[in-house]
Amino acid sequence: MRAATRQALAASRAALEAVRPSLNLRVGEELFAAGRLIGETPALRTALTETAVDPDDKRSIVGRVFGTLGAPARSVLSAVVSNDWSSPDDLLAAIEELGIRAIAASAPAGGTIENELFAFGSVVGKNAEVELALSNKLASGDAKAALVNTLLSGKASEETLAIARQLVRQPRGRRINELVRSAAKTVADESGLQIATVTSAAPITADQLARLQTTLTTQYGRPVGIHWVLDPELVGGLRIQVGDDVVDGSIASRLHDLRLQLAG
Repeated sequence: MRAATRQALAASRAALEAVRPSLNLRVGEELFAAGRLIGETPALRTALTETAVDPDDKRSIVGRVFGTLGAPARSVLSAVVSNDWSSPDDLLAAIEELGIRAIAASAPAGGTIENELFAFGSVVGKNAEVELALSNKLASGDAKAALVNTLLSGKASEETLAIARQLVRQPRGRRINELVRSAAKTVADESGLQIATVTSAAPITADQLARLQTTLTTQYGRPVGIHWVLDPELVGGLRIQVGDDVVDGSIASRLHDLRLQLAG
């Protein structure tokens, strides 16, 4: 992340924090809608990201174009565009992140949005037809959102549904797995959690996952949520990823290392 975007994102998160008492599902969805309109309108996107445009003028544009938004969303959006971003895509990514954080922050205590998002990604990843439908650039955003509703209605919270609809409507060149991981990480961070992706060749019992969760929580000094993935190709052992940290104790990894040594 480049310096301009890093500073702009910090200021934007502070603006969201300033309206935290007013955050709810609607605020998140309004931010999502604003981000999509900016992304789909080149002239608007340029006006709101061009560094030569005065911040007051950018805020004025927000007032005119997004006057129907509620006060909290409009306040946050005004703060976002007042900053200088390294690229237009960074601006869109920030608006999406803030929308996700707004939804996560207002979700009922004990919610499982990140787990529901991972489950959604798993379902899509196992069905090539569904994945193709959701990644089809020729399909409308409304059609993709309707498919998400069909897949998740009655199986996930309204918060998860709203986030998943946004992900497929504005993928910005990302695949479903990347979209889900990024959104789940943001939800977890907003909840004070760290996400650990645990991949194994064979099923893991609930007790084993609980012990691993306790160990990782102690190691990282903050609560850790476990996302478990079954992958028979590992042959045996575990692969654990927490952020940029990777512990690969799988047999597949050891065999790969051995092959490299023999080849060398």
